[in-house]
Amino acid sequence: MFKKTLLALTLGGLFAGATAQAATVYDEDGTKVNLYGRIAMGFEGGGVGDGVDNGAEFRDYSSRLGFKLSQQITRDLTAFGRLEWRFNGDERSRPGFKEVRKSYIGIESDTFGTFTAGNFDSFYDNFVMGVFDVYVAEGYEFAGGGLQARGDSIGYQSPDINGFQAVLAVKHFSERGLTVDEQTDEGSGFSSQGGIGYQAGPLGLALGFVDDDVRGGGNNQMRFGATAAFDATEEFQLRAGFETRDDSDVYGGGFDRYGLGATYAVGATAFYGDVYHIDSDDVDDTRNAWALGTLHNLTDNFDLFAELYDGDRDSLGNVDDEDLYYALGARYYF
Repeated sequence: MFKKTLLALTLGGLFAGATAQAATVYDEDGTKVNLYGRIAMGFEGGGVGDGVDNGAEFRDYSSRLGFKLSQQITRDLTAFGRLEWRFNGDERSRPGFKEVRKSYIGIESDTFGTFTAGNFDSFYDNFVMGVFDVYVAEGYEFAGGGLQARGDSIGYQSPDINGFQAVLAVKHFSERGLTVDEQTDEGSGFSSQGGIGYQAGPLGLALGFVDDDVRGGGNNQMRFGATAAFDATEEFQLRAGFETRDDSDVYGGGFDRYGLGATYAVGATAFYGDVYHIDSDDVDDTRNAWALGTLHNLTDNFDLFAELYDGDRDSLGNVDDEDLYYALGARYYF
């Protein structure tokens, strides 16, 4: 993944232990089952008020539990599967799990690449725009993990060839089983997305597209994005990004988004920040957002975080008030 590659010496490497704590519950004859998860708690406050209470609240920060499955078929071919749930960890809830976050299967080959089918995150978001996705809470203004993804999808990731790597995914929207009255004007169909990246030493470049289908929350226009990340030193990374989508007379929602950011990692602590300029077609004004955060790895299994975010939405005139958003908390991985 480009995100992991570009952040290998910063957030992705500094806190590699956070994702490497999976417990092997079965490992025999090439078949492996790993159990993993995290419990994340903290406080948040501020953000857009607009007549709604935005005071401080104790909350769950995307706690989850999952299984990673794999079976070695040949020296170059591995079958895999993954199943992951979200749960509310800050209070008693019924049912205990609130959603299936991921559920997919696939085949991986160092020679031919990786094929995936099922419910997984947006390839475009993960492989192209993901260098900006460093925040625990708010602060990420590009794309999103659910963009035309998470369900009824198939995807392909090419092997790394001289620093180049490509991804392509297709999501199927079906109206099978719906009556005439229940069917929509869009009907059944497909939404595709993909990207290509290049890694040359400390420099990483990525370019991608998404068919932003209205059935997946888009406006039936193409979305394009590009990012560049440069590891100036082993501790300091710079990043730049751009994302655009045309307006639609029917659905609206066109925009141009620009982002600049950096991450500095020293010892067990990382500091990160980003600034954004967002020009939306469906409003007269633009907004300038920013976010700052710090993450401290107390142990390989436990980290602390604090973040600030100002979306500048009150400058658009359609929000009456907006306070500075803040988040602070802790996460335990297992």
